[in-house]
Amino acid sequence: MILKKVAVYGQSYSISAEKEIQILLSVLEAHDIVCFIEEKFNNLLIEGKILEKKYPVFSDFKDLDPTFDLMFTLGGDGTILRAVTYIRDLDIPILGINTGRLGFLATINKKAIKESIDLLLKGEYSIQKRTLLSVETSPKNNDFKELNFALNEVTIARKNTTSMIGVRTCLNNEYLTNYWADGLIIATPTGSTGYSLSCNGPVISPDSKNVLITPIAPHNLNARPMVISDETAIQLEVDSREKDFLISLDSRIYTISKNTKVFIKKAPFSVQSIIPKNQSFLNTLRSKLLWGEDTRNETNL
Repeated sequence: MILKKVAVYGQSYSISAEKEIQILLSVLEAHDIVCFIEEKFNNLLIEGKILEKKYPVFSDFKDLDPTFDLMFTLGGDGTILRAVTYIRDLDIPILGINTGRLGFLATINKKAIKESIDLLLKGEYSIQKRTLLSVETSPKNNDFKELNFALNEVTIARKNTTSMIGVRTCLNNEYLTNYWADGLIIATPTGSTGYSLSCNGPVISPDSKNVLITPIAPHNLNARPMVISDETAIQLEVDSREKDFLISLDSRIYTISKNTKVFIKKAPFSVQSIIPKNQSFLNTLRSKLLWGEDTRNETNL
């Protein structure tokens, strides 16, 4: 990969990886790579006296364009989810350096920054296209007009009540069921290791052409997570004692009137995730979820 110009994004409210930031910037500078830093994050780095020189900044989706070869993120998976709101449909690949906790999306170990960039420059990497979901409502909701997409999941949840809600679910205009639960998760393969997993949803490989429907604490004893084609059009209607319910698109939460219909389908664009040669999804599962942590497997390693 030829890297001439890159963007760097980190959470603006925290600097917990001063050393890693300095390593990343020094490696980029050593290779004469122009680096733009997200403005709020840049200001935080200046306040913390971490930057040794002035860098160009970006503050909005409109400040980026396809001339950027890559976006680096510093943080956890939540940082990548927020970074996607800057990239949107620009086809700028993402490489996440994990300075957070678990890290299924931000897979680069903070101790392997230089090694990972070297692999990129040598062409020793793969690009994984990750599906997103798009959301529309009837009547229309202007709150998420420009950001009506999610990389991990779209979640319907109760608001201001301890009572369960009913989520009437139709697939391709055919009635499936009415989930009585605390809510309902519609997850991409990327999101299968997120909220859906904590609600007993299955893990799906990122390159699968599927979407997950996972109820949250269902009262229907026979309600189970369901895997469907990502070409399926999903329609949801909520029955609640309260006049509103919540809908979240990754980390963005909105209040919706209960007489609103929610339409979910595969977004018309995808996110490109960079996977250096020394990383893989299966390796991530073994290391993050401790799969294979059984003494009987030691002879097979």
